[in-house]
Amino acid sequence: MTATDIGWAIVKLLIIIGCIMAVLPFLIWMERRMLGFMQDRLGPNRVGPAGLLQSFADGLKLMLKEVVIPKDADRFVYFLAPMLLMVPALCTFVVIPFGPKEQVIDLNIGVLYIFALASLGVYGIVLAGWASNSKYSLLGGLRSSAQMLSYELGVGLAIVVVVMLTGTLSLRGIVESQSGPLTFWWFGRELVIPFLPNWLIFKPLALPAFFMFLVGGFAETNRAPFDLPEAESELVSGYHTEYTGMRFAMFMLGEYVNVVTASAMVTTLFLGGWNGPFFPPLFWFIVKLMLVLFTFIWARATLPRIRYDQLMKFGWTVLVPTGLINIALIAIYDAWKWSKFAAF
Repeated sequence: MTATDIGWAIVKLLIIIGCIMAVLPFLIWMERRMLGFMQDRLGPNRVGPAGLLQSFADGLKLMLKEVVIPKDADRFVYFLAPMLLMVPALCTFVVIPFGPKEQVIDLNIGVLYIFALASLGVYGIVLAGWASNSKYSLLGGLRSSAQMLSYELGVGLAIVVVVMLTGTLSLRGIVESQSGPLTFWWFGRELVIPFLPNWLIFKPLALPAFFMFLVGGFAETNRAPFDLPEAESELVSGYHTEYTGMRFAMFMLGEYVNVVTASAMVTTLFLGGWNGPFFPPLFWFIVKLMLVLFTFIWARATLPRIRYDQLMKFGWTVLVPTGLINIALIAIYDAWKWSKFAAF
């Protein structure tokens, strides 16, 4: 890659980050309005037409708030923690393909790159709790990190299923493998179902992985019904108890960026990415992305919060065994498939 290519990649990444940051206030407004509708209330409706400027008013309020730092806090780590949660989430969009040519860079290990950056968010939460010099923040950070680490394993097993079925770690390659009509291999022959797309969500062996990835996405982004990091009443408010102003806002914005990232990954891995008839590829990617975002909002409005012990038990006794069984079934299917193919 030449210096010019690197420069263009940086420019494209900055454009994508700028678009995401510009859309985030409206995404927050949309969520609050939809939650109000689902829960039979109004939601924000005073600041600007239909409350559209409410998110900007909230941002201005947080900018003007006094910055209070605990007396014995580790100042460097205290300031670093919000950025460790926000920056890796934004950098994941380097490899996400929005269309056949709408991608900053196509890494042949794009899946591993996404997984590595997603793991860095744990450091931001742990360090925020530790650097605040507060026992409540520390306990909240430990509980939150335990949740994220536990569900990362389930998400990783779901990604292994996708890689086994598509045969590539490139996100572009995964999307391209889901083009055309739905195809199955059966006794040495390829069966085609023309009225269904070849998305992984329509393949029985990938369906458990889809639900595992979606549930893991709820837990990784601290969303309901797994929003314990922001709902720890016994720990004041968890790992960000001692944060105020824009540093507190960065934790909240980081959560929303992670939700967009998780939705983009679900779209790419299981919903065919940009694949779709008639309309431009970018249109289909955005439609699918909005559909997954709606699922996140819908779950928040309807599902009750579970207890922490239930959360951990579900992750280790349900998601992990399901993922291992799913991988074993795909391995058996592939072995049977190639043995039958050799016979024919």
